[in-house]
Amino acid sequence: MEIGQRKEAYGHLIKWFIKLGDIVVVNTFFLVLYEYLKHNITDDFYISHVGEIFLLINLSYFITSSFISIRLESNIIFFDKIVQNAISFTSVFMIVLLAGLSLFNLMNLSWGYFLSIYVALTLVYTLWHMTFRFTLKSYRSRGGNYKSVIIIGGGRNGVSVYNELSAIEYGFKVLGFFDDDLKQKNAMPNYRGTLADVEEFCSRYKIDEMYCTLPNNKESKILNLINFAETRMIRFYLVPEFHKYMKRKLVLSVLQSTPIIAIRREPLQHQYNRLLKRAFDVFFSSIVLITIFPIIYIVFGSIIKLTSRGPVFFKQQRTGLQGKVFDCYKFRSMRPNNEAHTKATTKSDPRVTRIGAFMRKTSIDEIPQFINVFLGDMSVVGPRPHMIQQTQLYEKLIDKFMLRHLIKPGITGWAQVSGFRGETETIQQMESRFHADVWYIENWTFLLDIKIVAVTILNTFRGDDKAY
Repeated sequence: MEIGQRKEAYGHLIKWFIKLGDIVVVNTFFLVLYEYLKHNITDDFYISHVGEIFLLINLSYFITSSFISIRLESNIIFFDKIVQNAISFTSVFMIVLLAGLSLFNLMNLSWGYFLSIYVALTLVYTLWHMTFRFTLKSYRSRGGNYKSVIIIGGGRNGVSVYNELSAIEYGFKVLGFFDDDLKQKNAMPNYRGTLADVEEFCSRYKIDEMYCTLPNNKESKILNLINFAETRMIRFYLVPEFHKYMKRKLVLSVLQSTPIIAIRREPLQHQYNRLLKRAFDVFFSSIVLITIFPIIYIVFGSIIKLTSRGPVFFKQQRTGLQGKVFDCYKFRSMRPNNEAHTKATTKSDPRVTRIGAFMRKTSIDEIPQFINVFLGDMSVVGPRPHMIQQTQLYEKLIDKFMLRHLIKPGITGWAQVSGFRGETETIQQMESRFHADVWYIENWTFLLDIKIVAVTILNTFRGDDKAY
């Protein structure tokens, strides 16, 4: 098969197919729901206005789709992002639909029914999107719906771009390399010629994207390539030279007209994400403090007072957001001792009381930290807060250790559910915990927080050998 003979295979229709599929799935879902409600709920008003309701359903879909874009046709998108976007879409959709139903008084259902509809629609919508994405990846793996790409410049940068794009399920086909340095010819897969050959090659074959890895001192050649690419409607991507020594995800933004690059992605820098996380913290901590905490306080507070001298609560200064110190609350699990604020707990620690050992094993001693969450010193999920002495020690031993304090500390965290809970006997163990904390900062999503909370609850009932 000749280069460029098989092109995007009606790729321009994929977006329309996704929209059509969404409409079919949403309408089918509500049609099935309508049949169910018709036979289980005697509501003549609902039945007599079914046409208006379905019109409102479709109107709500188009309103929501104008706010939330779900790019299933993108060459690179991961399944966790598909799930997150699907939940966001159905959440906004149901809010718009509920507002319309209430405004026009078209349907009267209990909140229980409405919540069940929301959950069911979210599952169906997510399943449809994941199925479509899997089918599209399978189609692309067989050579369909690809983008033809050329790479300008060899060396490590060019080869690195080639390796990234060559994953067949992403839908890229690298047609060749171009470089004036013939010494690198053998190091470049599929070498096509010098920069002078680019225009002739692009005239012969349909090229969609051009990736330029030339160094910054080749400014005139880069500008010529940009002008040519835009004339031929080829999308041009400039791979920055620092990629050679900084292999990580970076974030490009603009300071008025000046491009700036952040060395890490921080989702919690966005106000919306911070508000969402804080709202969850307040909601979750309020539920715990109103329901579970009073019972645990009466039961375990009484046992603590009866079995050992000292207060029910143990208050300790720990490092929080931006390195600020705050008072962290716990149920007292040790006998009063002079090392409580300087020495971390070890396995079979003689300072721990019998009821304290049980509380630590089941994480009951951490329950008062929901007070810290409610007050805003902590979050439900985040890096675990350390004693001041520990922070000062590890700051000296581990490079960039203070990065973990870019966000609020948490009662539980990604490190804890990833096997890094409890005592750290070596620097390597603390480094692993630190890297897990930084990964969480760079990859935060609301769904990730929910997952961590769920795994933490599961581990609490299942038991954790490192909880002591």
